[in-house]
Amino acid sequence: MQHPFFSIVFKITTTENQSFYPMFQSNVVEKCKANDRSAQVQLYRKYCEGMYIVAMRFVKDADDAEDVLQEAFIKAFQKIDQFKGDVTFGAWLKRIVINKCIDFLKSKKEYLVSLDEGYMQNKDDDENWNIEATITIDEVKKAIDNLQATYRCVVLMYLIEGYDHQEIAQVLNISETACRTRLLRGKAILKEVLKANRYGTGS
Repeated sequence: MQHPFFSIVFKITTTENQSFYPMFQSNVVEKCKANDRSAQVQLYRKYCEGMYIVAMRFVKDADDAEDVLQEAFIKAFQKIDQFKGDVTFGAWLKRIVINKCIDFLKSKKEYLVSLDEGYMQNKDDDENWNIEATITIDEVKKAIDNLQATYRCVVLMYLIEGYDHQEIAQVLNISETACRTRLLRGKAILKEVLKANRYGTGS
């Protein structure tokens, strides 16, 4: 269910022309900590578009992404006293958004693994993401979108969002070994999908 305040702001923000937002200042966060409504709107407008894109990468549905985004902002404002400034506010907020996306996928039972995650021997080849130079970024993103949610989340967090294995494991509540296994599988599937899309065969 959509929170009415964020529903209104979301519609305004996504229908307005792109406008200039002043650089985010720490006093906006301080005002939000004091439950200043106008500061909350300012913060929401600054980050909603980027965080909506993040949510869409994970849940792949516009309505679901909007719901997840609103829940994430509500939680962010409820927990904003916990923001200490040791990371950027955007990074802090993105973690909340991703956590909400994971919760959503789990609730939809789209986050199940059918095979034993310990069976694959993990190798330190996480950096080997080489693909043909002619493959475009859009092709890669589309292929990631088609991965099973279990693998898509890890690939997105590692490749797109820049999380390391320890951070991903903490967010997903899995071991680092399981994280590496999912990444290796996701990477292998991704490469096969890209090959099949380009040549019409995965062999």
